Amino acid sequence: MNFIHNYISFPLLSVLIFIYNYLSFHDLGIAIIVLTLVVRIILLPFFYKSAKNQTILQKLQPQIKEIQKIHKDDRAKQGMAMMELYKKHQVNPFSSLLLILIQIPIFIALFDLFSNQIKNFHFSSTYFLGLVDLTQKNIAVVLIAALFQYLQMKAMMQLQTKNQSKNSENNLEQFNKIMLFVGPFLTVLIFMNLPSAISLYWLTFSVFSFIQQIFINKRISQSIS
Repeated sequence: MNFIHNYISFPLLSVLIFIYNYLSFHDLGIAIIVLTLVVRIILLPFFYKSAKNQTILQKLQPQIKEIQKIHKDDRAKQGMAMMELYKKHQVNPFSSLLLILIQIPIFIALFDLFSNQIKNFHFSSTYFLGLVDLTQKNIAVVLIAALFQYLQMKAMMQLQTKNQSKNSENNLEQFNKIMLFVGPFLTVLIFMNLPSAISLYWLTFSVFSFIQQIFINKRISQSIS
């Protein structure tokens, strides 16, 4: 936790203060939005790679099931055949896990920044556009964030459905269908009692994710069509 505080959270705070002083017209909400966009742009290559891998894996499901059927009694051969298939199509089945692992320390650092460290620095105003006090909870911001999280997940599922074979629904798609509703519900449950600075970060994160997913859908559809 000290590592995250010293090497991620504190540098992000320095960036936030710089944005607040020079780029946001001394609006803390705008500064948080800009900081969130900077973080997401830095992570964009990881999101694109993960989305592309998931789409390719979706298209490979018939071959994966065939390998599982042929080598159902030999786990070693099944694993080797799977790895050969992944290597042939240049896909990493663990890319989504890597993306999650990258995001966890960043999210913890931002949570620490918006809920704790931000209180130790003087800002001329803690309001966003003079309407939302970012030190207090705000359910409206949370609900809008949950809505865009739903839309982003829906767009991701549309890409996967478009690139899968008929009658080939798998565990990943079933999981995504569950998370389509569970994700936004957890967003409301987790953020509803937190300072709206954190909710605004998550809202910006969700809106950017939705727009990014539309961009990714177009790029991937062109590249693997």
